[in-house]
Amino acid sequence: MSIPRKIAYNVIFSSSAKVLSTITALVGIGFITRYLGQDGFGRYATALAFLSLFGALGDWGIYQVTTLRISRPQSDEAKVVSNAMGLRIAVSLFIIIITPLIIFLLPYGKELKIALIFIAFSYVFSSFYQVLVGVFQKNLRMDFVTGSELVGKIIQVALIVLGVMKDWGFYFIIITLLINMIINFMFVFLMSKKFIRFKPAFDFVYWKDFLRQSIPIGLATLVTFIYFKADTILLSLMKPAEDVGVYGAAYKVIENISFFPAMIVGLTLPMFSYNVFKNREKFKNIVNKNFKVFLILVIPLVIGTFFLAEGIVTIIAGPEFAASAIVLKIVIIASAFIFFGHLFTNILISANLQKKLFIVLFFCAIFNVTLNLILIPKFSYLATAGVSAATEFLVIILTGFIIHRNLKFIPSSDKIIWVLLCGFIMAIFLWFTKDLNFFIRLLVSPLVYFGGLVVFNVVSKTEILSLIKRENAPQE
Repeated sequence: MSIPRKIAYNVIFSSSAKVLSTITALVGIGFITRYLGQDGFGRYATALAFLSLFGALGDWGIYQVTTLRISRPQSDEAKVVSNAMGLRIAVSLFIIIITPLIIFLLPYGKELKIALIFIAFSYVFSSFYQVLVGVFQKNLRMDFVTGSELVGKIIQVALIVLGVMKDWGFYFIIITLLINMIINFMFVFLMSKKFIRFKPAFDFVYWKDFLRQSIPIGLATLVTFIYFKADTILLSLMKPAEDVGVYGAAYKVIENISFFPAMIVGLTLPMFSYNVFKNREKFKNIVNKNFKVFLILVIPLVIGTFFLAEGIVTIIAGPEFAASAIVLKIVIIASAFIFFGHLFTNILISANLQKKLFIVLFFCAIFNVTLNLILIPKFSYLATAGVSAATEFLVIILTGFIIHRNLKFIPSSDKIIWVLLCGFIMAIFLWFTKDLNFFIRLLVSPLVYFGGLVVFNVVSKTEILSLIKRENAPQE
């Protein structure tokens, strides 16, 4: 299969698998929220936040540098992956050792503290899994990875449903996450043998050189976690679990769609890097197409959520979480900003402006934590939602400023007015159909919006296909 066909196949398969995984995950969330209630789901959301914390603490840029090194011509793939796996084992042992100390110092109840032990082991298998993802990226077989994620998610949700029906309790719900991570790791481990043979290696000289390159990336990951996920942990430390549950139910909705911008930008990042210094006009053209695609996606996402939030929350989480609707209306704005934040940060990475990006992310992390500490005691989950949106907006402003200052360019689209007009038409439709069935409004409103895009000739098939054309990709 030719490279363009492989890319197209991976995009289509991965997108389809991700959509199915998202739907499956939302079904699982629906069962968990109804079973555990606000208090129990608050503890569950807190546990998931700690999974992200462990991932950030143990990241160290290992996955990214592994992918970079095995992608180099004549690289010793077995040596790279073997040492990356050995390093990952050492880091994971460190996380397992410090977890009891972290748990002991936290003001949580016994049930949540025990759950965090299972979460620590879930992190271990998740981290092993991430190291191997680069192998599949290099060989253009990300279908194996997204396929394993889908299978793992289906099994996890099936176990959740069984656990709810049998009333096996909070611990079992947490254990299903561990089972999911084990399945994902075992699948990619077995499939990786089609491309590479390795075993954990502990070459400390190699590790030193590896970490010199990876640690700055790891620090950026940790800083990103602080402004992206630390708010849930701060909320859990200052407010009851019920408040965390209300916030978590809304945040889970947007968390399950956040892979879209990362996937699209991940596809086009090599084109950014290849053209940013070699062909500036082509670089601008590709970036602007990304900007236009994101604009087209976020407008209906925000408008639809504003009008349909109550119904979305009721269907996904249940009527007990009605308070999550106002939170969802706020965090959906953060989600929209995340789309453009992904684009802007990857522009800086492609232009070798990582140091300036790190300064931006560090400042945004301080901004986020400071505001949350000030506002959570008074406004609870409304504070975390508002601060999340404000932080993501700040990321766009600061990264946009650096792009303009260093590259003399700012992403834009000549179709913004027409996209906004189509969004306005969609909003009018939703406003005048308040009494219609929720599902009819949910299904018809996007058709109204995208129908408007076609009528006004906002986007063409050629533009979409040009994002993955071989002529824009790095040549071998």
